[in-house]
Amino acid sequence: MTTTGTPDVGIRTTAGSVARDLVLLLARLGLGVLMVAHAKLEYDFAGGSVAGVGALFEKSGIPLAAIAGPANLLFEFVGGAAMILGLAVPPVGVLMALNMAGAWILVHHGGLYALDYTGPELVIAIGLLSLVLAVSGAGRLGLDHLIVRRAGRRVSTA
Repeated sequence: MTTTGTPDVGIRTTAGSVARDLVLLLARLGLGVLMVAHAKLEYDFAGGSVAGVGALFEKSGIPLAAIAGPANLLFEFVGGAAMILGLAVPPVGVLMALNMAGAWILVHHGGLYALDYTGPELVIAIGLLSLVLAVSGAGRLGLDHLIVRRAGRRVSTA
């Protein structure tokens, strides 16, 4: 069994490295699918229009709803797709966590596991997963890794 030293965990086995990459892939896929599906749900629930999403945000009391609603819809879709692809995972993860903090403060401010479904448990879990991915990165099974590896080759040949 081969071992490699890494600054974040010391000595890690190759099998452990592969397991880490697979878990990061599953976490990214899960989070990305949740975000894309949520964007589609918002869009459909708002009557199938971007302006309707703004109106939905206004009903929820979100400030600058006409801007925040469509921007949120776009971010959830594009950010979710980026997570699935493993592209720009650290900044997208931070932005998703901030998005979920806003959802917690402005929309899901009921008690934990509230019977009227206003509880914050899901947005808290999504926000924390987003932060974990922001600090862990996409792993070797994401586009971020391929881009960094290709850029490293260009620098070494120059």
